[in-house]
Amino acid sequence: MSNSQPEESIGFLISDVSRLLRRNFDKRAQKIGLSRAQWQVLAWLKRNEGISQTQLADLLEMSPMTLVRLIDRLEMNGLVERRAHPTDRRIYQLFLAGHAHPSLDRLWSMGAETREEALDGISPETEAAMLQALAKIRKNLIAADSRVPTERIEEIEDVEPRAKRA
Repeated sequence: MSNSQPEESIGFLISDVSRLLRRNFDKRAQKIGLSRAQWQVLAWLKRNEGISQTQLADLLEMSPMTLVRLIDRLEMNGLVERRAHPTDRRIYQLFLAGHAHPSLDRLWSMGAETREEALDGISPETEAAMLQALAKIRKNLIAADSRVPTERIEEIEDVEPRAKRA
């Protein structure tokens, strides 16, 4: 067992900083009447207009039923619209509605305020190095996630069929 403190772990720090950034931003977003789940839907749709509800649920790591309720609410508020897929009538594509754009502009401004507070006292050089390191960590984890672990491959290769053992 390690004697190190959790605060010294990169995983703990990334998780805790992420939590604090979300909490800070949530307080700001509540002022315009958006929950965390709602602003996350809008932010992902901004980057992925035309996406299906199922694909968006996967990106947000939430159940499709939970997302449907969120989309219903956002649609009632004039922030999101569903459109039938041109070739598959079982699928609805999601788009930002006209009222979403002023809300998104405000959310982006709130994000800038949150980042400014978070980065207070950090030099531009340190910020750039941190962003570069985090981008590399993300790239490494995406690559690792797409591979079958080598230990598991070795376990599979070491197992002989029962007929050959006898």
